[in-house]
Amino acid sequence: MRKRSKKYVDAIQKVDRSHYYSKEEAVKLVKETSLSSFDGSVELAVRLNLDTKKADQQLRGAIVLPKGTGKTNRVLVIARGPKAQEAKDAGADYVGDVDMLEKIEKENWFDFDTMIATPDMMPLLGKLGRVLGPKGLMPNPKTGTVTMDIAKAVEEVKAGRVEYKTDTFGNVHGVIGKVSFSEADLLANLDAFLAQIIRIKPSTVKGDYIKNISISATMGPGIKIENNFDK
Repeated sequence: MRKRSKKYVDAIQKVDRSHYYSKEEAVKLVKETSLSSFDGSVELAVRLNLDTKKADQQLRGAIVLPKGTGKTNRVLVIARGPKAQEAKDAGADYVGDVDMLEKIEKENWFDFDTMIATPDMMPLLGKLGRVLGPKGLMPNPKTGTVTMDIAKAVEEVKAGRVEYKTDTFGNVHGVIGKVSFSEADLLANLDAFLAQIIRIKPSTVKGDYIKNISISATMGPGIKIENNFDK
């Protein structure tokens, strides 16, 4: 049997796995049970009552968290002409078209966190789908990364935009900040993320929409939260 560290044992003993905490209690506890030696992330996990075999119940999108993510996102924009200049003016880290795509393909270059593209560039991006897709870097209209409003897209990513997508089991995961965030800031991001998930509830869902909610710090134990958000 794998031996747990004393730090992990101490952290796990602080959490009652059978108890559902208020969001305020959970946020306080997630800071206390962080195990990483660095400023770990705080992740929210939401289990939804969805049948992901149905197209209208496959959720995907993005939200700008009011208090940001605590992470500096490096943005690559694939655009030409005025839109390329717009990207530079908005603060994109890298801007180009064919030259940047060739750099990715030939040099296996991935020194960026988010790729944004104008719609006319998507045919050129098609052949890179096999390498961008698995890394979660392929631009998509649903997440606002394929757009003509380049400035807004870049600004939102820099401000703390996070993407979400249901997995096969109807779960949605998303980072809502860092352990170093204040409890108030983590609560603000938690509320904003859940409000977005509730806002896009498919009309075809029957019964309770949200089944379970939990948060955890990097390498820390999961903490269940009372589900009174969609009542």
